[in-house]
Amino acid sequence: MATESAVNYTYMGRSFNDLSINDDSSAFSDCNSDRSGEFPTASSQSRRLLLACANSENSDELIRQLVSDLQSCSIDDQKQAALELRLLAKNKPENRIKIAKAGAIKPLISLISSSDSYLQENGVTAILNLSLCDENKELIASSGAIKPLVRALRTGTSTAKENAACALLRLSQIEENKVAIGRSGAIPLLVNLLESGGIRGKKDAATALYSLCTVKENKIRAVEAGIMKPLVELMADFASNMVDKSAFVLSVLVSVPEAKTALVDEGGIPVLVEIIEVGSQRQKEIAVAILLQICEESVVYRTMVAREGAIPPLVALSQAGTNRAKQKAETLIELLRQPRSGNAAARPSNVSV
Repeated sequence: MATESAVNYTYMGRSFNDLSINDDSSAFSDCNSDRSGEFPTASSQSRRLLLACANSENSDELIRQLVSDLQSCSIDDQKQAALELRLLAKNKPENRIKIAKAGAIKPLISLISSSDSYLQENGVTAILNLSLCDENKELIASSGAIKPLVRALRTGTSTAKENAACALLRLSQIEENKVAIGRSGAIPLLVNLLESGGIRGKKDAATALYSLCTVKENKIRAVEAGIMKPLVELMADFASNMVDKSAFVLSVLVSVPEAKTALVDEGGIPVLVEIIEVGSQRQKEIAVAILLQICEESVVYRTMVAREGAIPPLVALSQAGTNRAKQKAETLIELLRQPRSGNAAARPSNVSV
């Protein structure tokens, strides 16, 4: 599996261990447990769930009964069991291990393929909540969850799609699952969610794509699926609250030539220059890092960046940015000011993946 490591970049005696931004945690911190509902109120189910959460012995007994109900001939019993297991896994982390050990994972995966949207949504969301436990991720993947989750991305409700994206993200945190998820057809569906989903769907899709696209073949799939257009549009829209996420996704894509070409074709260079002019410090740094990768071997792209007016904001960043941003800005300025002869000796070297 071609999982790419950090980019090593040496130019004019300066060495960068990583052209990206180390602090991506806050940009991708909100794809966690489901946000689609809490305990129902004023019902016997509410009371027994609350009791189960308060008492370990009661929760063990209830979980065993709910797992049994998942396989009931009654659709209503299945629906109630899936809902309650979802909520138990959401609200008490230790229940995630108990539910998995009680044998819930395979019947929940079966529900993901249900034609009943309520069953599918609760099955997806229960699997998402169980996947938050590291001990469960491998079991969920080996039990066959990836293809049903991809199917939910294609056919589910908006909530099912969002939670399926988050569940695939969690499974992709095991490296060997990234290729399997990409080959299952998830990438085009995530790109579609990024482009046409609601704000939460866009965020969840971007987070999943950021993880999956550390694998080279998934980068190619994403570019072929048309990811560059929504990424550039979201980066250009400062009101979208998606500039950081989109830029981080772009930063892992541009190591492949296809992504560089697509970015330029979609008008990405003016957008990146604007980010350097008016973005936050983190946004400016990631934009410079992306432009460095675009320009490192292309005189044509350097010319385009320079003509877009990049040098004045880069000079300002080199004087007032963070230490990392200053270093990258200075390097890009020197690169852009090189004679535009196309001489290979003038190019930065030693970019490895």
